[in-house]
Amino acid sequence: MLGDTPPAGHEAQVDYGRLGMWTDPGSGRRVTVWAFVMVLSHSRHMFVRPVLRMDQRAWTEAHVEAFRFFAGCPARIVPDNLATGVERADLYDPKLNRAYAELAEHYGVLVDPARARKPRDKPRVERPMPYVRDSFWRGRQFTSLAQMQAAALRWCTEVAGARACRPLDGAAPAAVFAAGEADVLQPLPTRPFVLATWSTGKVGPDIHVKVGKALYSVPWRLIGQRLDARETWTTVQLFHNGRLVATHARAAKGKRTDMSHYPPEKIAFAMRTPAWCRRRASEIGPACAAVIGSLLEVGALYRLRSAQGVLGLADKHSPARLELACAKASTAGDPSYRTIKGILAAGVETDPPPPRTGDGGAAAHLHGPAALFDTGLFDNVYPLPDRHGDEGAA
Repeated sequence: MLGDTPPAGHEAQVDYGRLGMWTDPGSGRRVTVWAFVMVLSHSRHMFVRPVLRMDQRAWTEAHVEAFRFFAGCPARIVPDNLATGVERADLYDPKLNRAYAELAEHYGVLVDPARARKPRDKPRVERPMPYVRDSFWRGRQFTSLAQMQAAALRWCTEVAGARACRPLDGAAPAAVFAAGEADVLQPLPTRPFVLATWSTGKVGPDIHVKVGKALYSVPWRLIGQRLDARETWTTVQLFHNGRLVATHARAAKGKRTDMSHYPPEKIAFAMRTPAWCRRRASEIGPACAAVIGSLLEVGALYRLRSAQGVLGLADKHSPARLELACAKASTAGDPSYRTIKGILAAGVETDPPPPRTGDGGAAAHLHGPAALFDTGLFDNVYPLPDRHGDEGAA
């Protein structure tokens, strides 16, 4: 890395450098702006892309834009040991993160990270950083990140590319690039690269795993397991030990659920539609069918859970007992889930109904029509006079 200039098209060095603070006109917040810089080692031609975040997506996006700017790819890339590109730094066997490894495979380039804390391993990108800050950044005003990035592209071509470069004996990097390096870069793939972000997550008890700000379901047998998630702009793929276990359309937030991921008994309950409820009730008996019909007669979707609850009682008790309980609740004038459940819990679905008193619901201190002319009822309170002629007795 410290020898003579590499051959044309052989190597590019990449790194991040801090540009400075910027006030976002849209939000009014002060944020730090960083510059992703890629320098072709042979021609010293450079690509600069300002970013506000140094995350995995920004890192891969910047590489894609750099290859587009140069209209080709070098054979080898020398990055720093940033976590966004390299998961484990090792001189002989560095481990790249998955997103960066996908990018390298797609473009057919070798990623050869510099040694940790060894800036001399990539001097061609380290040395121009002060020049980028002084020439491109200082004293300039930008209204948006997009305008900043467009201005950086023009600066790379019109200013940095046209400067007299001392390592090139005063030649302009853009001229050296056009004359001897542009034609030997590897051509860009015909198929566009799909930007992806990889993350890991644990499957919760509700069979969902969090990716970004959304939740996605996986087969219920994976509850408690850690999965790898690959997120693109359109899809989310979930892997367990390298095996694809679920694919969902990407959501900005909320839940994406595949009902087939639930256990069979949960699927059956979740799929109990009004039509299913009516069909199942008719199998149990006429009393149950009448109760379910009355529940679903008005506001079927609103009262669907109550109907499902009534039918679910057949699993805990039995269809025969549920039929009797429905008949008893209907006779009592309250065929609700709570009443039917109480009847079954008390085990009184086979008890005969209480005899009718004929009092029409009169209060307890009143008597029914049978006692209306029963004078003996009041004998102890108001004794009747003697009817044998002793009315006038003293």
